[in-house]
Amino acid sequence: MDNETPVTRLMHAGILHCSPETPLNEAANRMAAGGKSAIVVLDDEDRAIGIWTEHDALTVDFSDPCACQVPIREAMSSPVETVPSQTSIGEAASAFREGRRRHALVVDTRERPIGIISRTDVVLNLGLAPYLRLREVRSVMRTEPLVLPDTLPLADAAAQMRESAWEAAVVAAPGDELGIITERDLVRCVADYPGSTVIGALASRPLLQIEADALLIRARSLFFHNQVRHLAVTDEQGSVAGLLGLNDLLVGTEQLHLKDLQSAIEQRDEAISESRINARLAQRLIESSREAVMITSAEGYIEYINDAFVDLTGYSNRDVIGRTPSLLASGRHAQSFFSDMWQSIHEQGAWEGDIWNRRKTGELYLASLNISAVRNDRGQTVNYVGQLHDVTEIRDQQERLRRQAYYDPLTRLPNRRLIEERLPTIVTRASREGGHIGIVIIDLDGFKQVNDSLNHDSGDRILQELAGRMNETLGEADELGRLAGDEFIAIIAPGGDHDGVVRRARRLMSAVNAPLEQAGQHFRIGCSVGIATYPDDGEEASALIQHASTALRRAKHEGRNTLRLYRAEMHEAIHQRLALESDLRGALENDAGLEVWYQPLFTSAHHRLAHLEALVRWRHPQQGLIAPGTFVPLAEQAGLMRSLGDWVLDAVCRQLATWREQGLSPPPVAVNLSAQQLWVDDLVSRVRDRLDHHQLPSQCLSFELTESAFLAPDQNPTGVLRGLREIPCEVAIDDFGTGYSSLSYLHELPANTLKIDRAFIRGLAENRNSRAIVAAITSLARELGMKVVAEGVETAEQLAALEGFPVDLVQGFLLGRPTPAEDVEQAFLTATA
Repeated sequence: MDNETPVTRLMHAGILHCSPETPLNEAANRMAAGGKSAIVVLDDEDRAIGIWTEHDALTVDFSDPCACQVPIREAMSSPVETVPSQTSIGEAASAFREGRRRHALVVDTRERPIGIISRTDVVLNLGLAPYLRLREVRSVMRTEPLVLPDTLPLADAAAQMRESAWEAAVVAAPGDELGIITERDLVRCVADYPGSTVIGALASRPLLQIEADALLIRARSLFFHNQVRHLAVTDEQGSVAGLLGLNDLLVGTEQLHLKDLQSAIEQRDEAISESRINARLAQRLIESSREAVMITSAEGYIEYINDAFVDLTGYSNRDVIGRTPSLLASGRHAQSFFSDMWQSIHEQGAWEGDIWNRRKTGELYLASLNISAVRNDRGQTVNYVGQLHDVTEIRDQQERLRRQAYYDPLTRLPNRRLIEERLPTIVTRASREGGHIGIVIIDLDGFKQVNDSLNHDSGDRILQELAGRMNETLGEADELGRLAGDEFIAIIAPGGDHDGVVRRARRLMSAVNAPLEQAGQHFRIGCSVGIATYPDDGEEASALIQHASTALRRAKHEGRNTLRLYRAEMHEAIHQRLALESDLRGALENDAGLEVWYQPLFTSAHHRLAHLEALVRWRHPQQGLIAPGTFVPLAEQAGLMRSLGDWVLDAVCRQLATWREQGLSPPPVAVNLSAQQLWVDDLVSRVRDRLDHHQLPSQCLSFELTESAFLAPDQNPTGVLRGLREIPCEVAIDDFGTGYSSLSYLHELPANTLKIDRAFIRGLAENRNSRAIVAAITSLARELGMKVVAEGVETAEQLAALEGFPVDLVQGFLLGRPTPAEDVEQAFLTATA
């Protein structure tokens, strides 16, 4: 507004008033509820006899509980400052500067109050913009602000603010952001809070900050947009150097020479006059531009848009002026996208890229956006200019062209060109992360004859179906492409080993070999597969594809519908492992070749048979007895551990039932549980079913598991183990001491036996550390009420050394090796029957 504008243009016509007998806390309540900074006290004839303002809240003695309940006449300021209604804003500003009052009643010619005006109203509306653009914050800020700890009681804080003549105080808390408590906060406290309340609970946070060298026009903008009346002023190191209040903008005019201001204004007017023609030309160019243009303030509030912006977005001037560009947001971009954008703008002064926006109608569109920072002579950003152009159709056309160039139109798979471009990137990632990459080339056997016997449309549909089948067998990180005709390529993502690559290749073959139906005919199509792996068969993408093609030619030459690796020796080794895996699967399905052997556990005191541990053995028809160290890892890799564990459980139950039917009294048998079995939901019910089926008491079975079997970070075996204990079956922790050995899980798990690992028993006779560990484990087990088993006892010296520890059972080759069921029967059960 102009300085000659009458105060009636900005006064508040609704005067908050009360009677002289109104309690002070009630008056404060009304001020806080209405957001008013003052309340006028009227007598019975409606004459203003006093005023109570936010500043007067400093005079309240918050340590006295009765101080907030006195009649307002005892606390009001009198007389009331008045200004005639014809007073100009400039004259009102002078009056405020000369006096100490911050409020004035606007009266008519008969001295009747018609409104109220505050110093804040003047600051926000006085024509100070030219001055504020010339001066820095440091020229009017107050240094050494009052800083109070957040633990200070309200009564003490108010007293310090009153004594130091500060209308606000900074509130500091160790390790927390700064806050502020002001006269307006004290008004709320008069109504609601006792004087003992600490100011940390009353302070407003965060305390907005501004640099000491910032222009006052920016300070006024912060006051206006954030609806605050105080800013912390920081120095170059970021420390609080002062406090700037809204009223300081007005008081500061008195501290600076008017001629200096007028001289600066004249210089700027002269510069503006010289650039007026250029400014008009620039405005016309922007207004007539076909590109949408948006100009914001340094704080990000939209100040200008052109007609092209309205046409592009559907938003009018009324919709956007004063708002931020976030109203265009589509929701498609993460916060990191905008963080990177603003980092570029702050560091380089500009950003350019594509962004998804949303029109007023809700329609999404892709825009090419260019943002530039506009800086003044001092290098300070005063505006941001954004230029937008709708590129949705252009990008769609580019995407269509890209798909034509890089994707097979029939199967919609990546073509040879795209595969060859992507493979080097995948190889680079594998070299950084480790693991193998599999390059698998699949060629359909006899597809030409099938295609000739049908029509080409049917042949195309066959290719589409086979492409879909193969895609479904691959993992998310794998990729399938079509090289040409009836030849496909699969890239098996980094990770795993050769066996994993071959397994996935076999799944691809199975997908192709499944029956097909086209044009009423049923038939099958075979395929030949060639495999090369990174890094064993090469480190260049082109060499890997070439080597896979070589392996494919070998597969076709050796009989088709088969698979070959590039290196013959690797092919042979993997072939043998896969053949062994197939044999193991057959042994489980046919119940042939697998055996359960039993190793005895003896009491430590008298060496009497107390338990048996079931151990699986595999007698291969060609290779003979295969060690568990060979076929158990094979079962784990092939996902057969659950089937193997189920087989062992059934075999043990059958054997126990047989012994009992013969009138023998076998001891409890321990069955080992694998991790794959442990996480099966129905494990407990299956154990119950087996016991019931063979009419066995639950004490016949116990279970052992290693520490590593139940220490997966996302699994909790407590429920499963508790279910086994409720049957009830005993549960033992095997190989204790070599895994994580966490006391927390040992305390929580419902296990009742610890088996000390053989590594500690081996050195027991001569190793002091081993003796200390065994002593600790046995003592811990005793305190927890658990039994202790010593594993791997192989010498008389070890057995003798164990006599000094509270061990319940011993197990090892010295007393008994794993043997078939009939040997156990003859050696132990028949002899004791």
